[in-house]
Amino acid sequence: MRRRAGGAGRETERDGRMAIVEELEALREQTIAQIAQAADTAALEQVRIGVLGKAGTLTGYLRQMGQIAKEERAAVGKTANEVRAAVEGALAARKEELAASELAAAIDAAAVDVTLPGRSQQVGTRHLINRITDEISEIFLGLGYTVATGPEVETDYYNFEALNAPADHPSRSLADTFYVRDLSGAQAAVRGESDVLLRTQTSGVQVHAMEDNELPIYVIAPGKVYRRDVADPSHLPQFTQIEGLVVDEGITFGDLKGTLDYLCKQMFGEERKTRFRAHYFPFTEPSAEVDVSCGICHGEGCRFCKGTGWLEILGCGMVDPNVLSMSGIDPEKYSGFAFGMGVERIACLKYNVPDLRMLVEGDMRFLRQF
Repeated sequence: MRRRAGGAGRETERDGRMAIVEELEALREQTIAQIAQAADTAALEQVRIGVLGKAGTLTGYLRQMGQIAKEERAAVGKTANEVRAAVEGALAARKEELAASELAAAIDAAAVDVTLPGRSQQVGTRHLINRITDEISEIFLGLGYTVATGPEVETDYYNFEALNAPADHPSRSLADTFYVRDLSGAQAAVRGESDVLLRTQTSGVQVHAMEDNELPIYVIAPGKVYRRDVADPSHLPQFTQIEGLVVDEGITFGDLKGTLDYLCKQMFGEERKTRFRAHYFPFTEPSAEVDVSCGICHGEGCRFCKGTGWLEILGCGMVDPNVLSMSGIDPEKYSGFAFGMGVERIACLKYNVPDLRMLVEGDMRFLRQF
């Protein structure tokens, strides 16, 4: 009886071992079939993970090896290794096939038909602000002027004091000017205005020019300036300004009018008219604002010129004797005139652009028009 019982137990173990071996063989056949059916490398990877991954079916069998009797482990382990080797070999072969076919498909998709006409690339142009700056500069270079530059971070002396701006002038307040403060040391305790600022005008370059150059002086000074303005159709916190300065013997207001009338006709057309209106600037006396006749209504009056027929373009005047004296120039011997204009405003007036912000928003649909 015991022999029969022992024989039955060994037969049961043998049957269990055979069942596991058969399952492994079936898994091999099933996996190889799935590998052959994989349409791409992504699908093939899913088959690999499902069989050989951490939670894969074959991995599960290998983890159960400790539960198999010692005398049976060799046979089951051998079969499992054979299945693993067969699956890995099939995976490698199929992966190579799919990679080759995918590469060929990618090459075909990226192929260029050299018989097709080429795609034209739009040629870039200079920004309208830079073009107007260059155009104005060329006009004055043709008159014998030179181009001067100066620092954008300026001192109070060159931006205000040397230009005859009084201490209580509104432009010197924190509400209108960006002042620079040193927060790294002793200056951190300073409150209110400092002596360093972002220039509000390029007029400071004129002072540098009078200090550094021999007379006579004929210069223009283009550059960026900064003011505490909220951006709206007629104001920007940063814009481009061109200042002009002439200092020589015998310079009169007539020279100023002739120069600016020539500028307006060169910029806007020979048919455009100019007019001078009395105004006040600290560094010029007498001072004036210059208008040009509206190019839309030709002086008849329209919405663009607010019904006046005129458009303001710049400010100007004869250099105040105090400004000449501050720079060491004898106002009894020399006289001069100065003027300043915003490039963005000139651009808008020349091309009938209704809003200054359109120039700096970077909308290519707008910029491509010029």
